Amino acid sequence: MRRFIQHTELARDSRFMRQNSLNAIFTSLPNDVDQVVEMFERFDPIIAQFVKGTPFEDIYEQYGPGFNLILLNERLRPDETFVELKLNARMHGIFAGELQALEGAGRTLWDFPEAPWDFKMNMARQCWDESRHVQIFEKLLAHVGGEVGQFPESTFLFEAACADDPVLRVAGVNRGLEGLACDIFRDMIEFAKLKGDKLMEQAIDYVLADELTHVRFGSEWVREFTKDDPKRAKAAKDFQREVDRQFSIGGARSAAEDAAIPIAVEERKEAGFTDQEIEELAEVSTSGPTRQTLRDAAEILRVRHQARKQQKEAKEATA
Repeated sequence: MRRFIQHTELARDSRFMRQNSLNAIFTSLPNDVDQVVEMFERFDPIIAQFVKGTPFEDIYEQYGPGFNLILLNERLRPDETFVELKLNARMHGIFAGELQALEGAGRTLWDFPEAPWDFKMNMARQCWDESRHVQIFEKLLAHVGGEVGQFPESTFLFEAACADDPVLRVAGVNRGLEGLACDIFRDMIEFAKLKGDKLMEQAIDYVLADELTHVRFGSEWVREFTKDDPKRAKAAKDFQREVDRQFSIGGARSAAEDAAIPIAVEERKEAGFTDQEIEELAEVSTSGPTRQTLRDAAEILRVRHQARKQQKEAKEATA
């Protein structure tokens, strides 16, 4: 089996749709309404193609290319508009993320045959955990009325598992992405409590316990791989910061009081994050646009989209 494959080489069955072209939008959003609007309008043709034939098509018709600002920028709560669509989309995204986490841990185990035995055992343990998580979230997806392949899959997560240094793998995947999972799962547990869904609450709490272990693996091995090597330690920290920036999802995950996905401070501390690291994550995650910026941009995009639709309809009526 070949070592060091790229994200484009991940195999999927016919149920899956692959979609990566919109990633750049959410990793580089500025805190400026006009610039956010300009960026989404520039990508409108791609976004329109992306939503065609998916559950997003109806909300795109209402809100235009900024529809994702509505889905990502607001808290997931039982009484919220589009809650079923948002819940299905998030659950499907988590399912795909767990699948890629399994693939990432497996590739790390295979790609570095000279790594310490204990490291390889930790990666093997993580593969075992992730395989359970894939099964759990496939069942949870069905539980909330969704199905595999309902939404496009991005290989954004696996891209962080393609580094050629094992310390970057665990810095980016275990500390960055599994840390994000802690944030999202804590928020999902709170949603399940509000909804009164004990099955969802208990299942995600069960997975969260594993995620803490995976983050702890990352914390321990970053220290081990970089001891007495300040250059490598800096590279690992820089890589993790970049992953954290990208996976703050355009400001949706942040330390702000009204964040759509709050940082799970207690869980991160339990998994080996220091107070300083949590402060640095808060700084990185709040460097993007505010919720108000995204709300204002979404409204402008909605108005312009509806105006274009009306102009098109009027032109067709007089043709």
